[in-house]
Amino acid sequence: MAPVDADAVAQAHRASLDNALQGYLDHLVQIRRASAHTVAAYRRDLGAAADWLAERGHAGWGHIATADLRDYLAHRHRAGAKPASLSRLASALRSFYTWQMRQGFADTNPATDLRAPKKPAKLPETIDVDDLARVLDAAPDDTLETRDLALLELFYSAGARLAEVAELDLADIDLAEGEARVIGKGNKERRVPIGAKAAAALDRWLTVRNTLAAPAVTALFVSQRGTRLSRRSIAARMARWALTHGLPVHLHPHKLRHSFATHLLESSADLRAVQELLGHAHISTTQIYTHLDFAHLSRVYDAAHPRAHVGTDDD
Repeated sequence: MAPVDADAVAQAHRASLDNALQGYLDHLVQIRRASAHTVAAYRRDLGAAADWLAERGHAGWGHIATADLRDYLAHRHRAGAKPASLSRLASALRSFYTWQMRQGFADTNPATDLRAPKKPAKLPETIDVDDLARVLDAAPDDTLETRDLALLELFYSAGARLAEVAELDLADIDLAEGEARVIGKGNKERRVPIGAKAAAALDRWLTVRNTLAAPAVTALFVSQRGTRLSRRSIAARMARWALTHGLPVHLHPHKLRHSFATHLLESSADLRAVQELLGHAHISTTQIYTHLDFAHLSRVYDAAHPRAHVGTDDD
């Protein structure tokens, strides 16, 4: 009996796998009208899978088990494939098998429960406390900068979102009580703290606000034209302030919100308090910052926030 040519067998298996794969790629082009980029990605990912399966003796897609596909993902992972690439591969295999079942080429979809390793959580970008203090302690030169500093202090004091601050009206802030009423996601109202530094900056802004605001405008922050300051303008003015006053990184509203949460957690270790201050519906959202114990909300804010009191080293 002639010896078996392993390479020839693998090539035959690959040809069989390729026939079914080409039918699916034709379907993507002709029926789904997928872009050339998408088709090329599917061809590359599924073609590489076909190579690996053929080398292991698989002659058709219809008899491949979930364990085989998991072994292939593990092989790719060991070879250095990133979670995003593995997730795309798993998605391509699921879609391919869905098509095969519709064509009658496979009875089940072994890729249904295929899961790639989770992407590592992207940590929020924050600003160093000392860098931020130096920028916030810069004196404003005119009315617009007085407004801008009040904006910056409020963002950092309250950990508020851009949309929440942009929609604030005069009636929403209470400097005597040191708090503001904001409307967050899902139209949920919450109270956020206004620390002493932010209250002082807001008080200075309110003394000059009427020189800009049109008579009927109720917005807390107004533009040079007297209308409510837009979200885009808030972000632009914030970036301008940071650039003008030497902050070494780009500054935007969400980075101040992240800095608020991170600095508070570093000082207090109270994740539940920060969850409430940020307005997160679930603690899991807040856990991206760290995994810490819980304590009392107002005590944590008053004791830990680096700009909560006038008589601090930030004066």
